[in-house]
Amino acid sequence: MTSGELRVRLFAGLREEAGWQERSLVHQSGMTAAAVWKLLNLGGTAPPATVRVAINHEFAALDTPLANGDEVAFLPPISGG
Repeated sequence: MTSGELRVRLFAGLREEAGWQERSLVHQSGMTAAAVWKLLNLGGTAPPATVRVAINHEFAALDTPLANGDEVAFLPPISGG
């Protein structure tokens, strides 16, 4: 991955639904996690409220601006016991 790219990762059911685990995208000025979700056609214009977003391994808001080289991860609700 070059510095002008973003790495996008999907986990669990999101990965299964999309049929892929990881993709690279060209970073664009002003890009947010919500914009990445929409650009990749992952369903709707934004993730469902139950989906968490992490940027560089830290939970973040959907409207957090992304920088070159960032990793964006979408995580569905996790259940366990």
